[in-house]
Amino acid sequence: MHEVHVDDSIIRLARGLRDEMQQFLNEYRFGMREVETKLEILRDDFEHQHSHNPIEHLSSRLKSMDSLLEKIQRRGVELSFDAIRREITDIAGVRVTCSFVSDAYRLFELLIGQDDIGVIAVKDYIAQPKGNGYKSLHAIITVPVFLPRGKVRVPVEVQFRTIAMDFWASL
Repeated sequence: MHEVHVDDSIIRLARGLRDEMQQFLNEYRFGMREVETKLEILRDDFEHQHSHNPIEHLSSRLKSMDSLLEKIQRRGVELSFDAIRREITDIAGVRVTCSFVSDAYRLFELLIGQDDIGVIAVKDYIAQPKGNGYKSLHAIITVPVFLPRGKVRVPVEVQFRTIAMDFWASL
């Protein structure tokens, strides 16, 4: 068996890259939390004002490192944080499941109507379902995240759908 000696500079480089990637992903994690908090506030206030809870279920996910790297490779994205930030907009995702289509549209309007939310793209698969029957309202938004090093605008994909649409999509 051969003994392997790893240069300390290689170890430091690897740790530095790992720490940079963790910092990069944390921005998305924090952005996702910001969006979840905004939606929870809308839900709670809506329920108080109208005695109706427009959100049946709220879930979120951060793309795994493996999934992100696979997508970067598949799309041929340059291996830089700026390029990844620019080209991959679904690193952080929030799904809002409502009882009624009207609730999905109302929550979408209330969310994007907030003055600190930016809208990058909207795809309305409720009004125009995909060929396979998939329905959902997708929005890529940006939300500010305030960090010790300054403010960062983080893209978050938000999907609005009904319970029936969610059930169909899971099939």
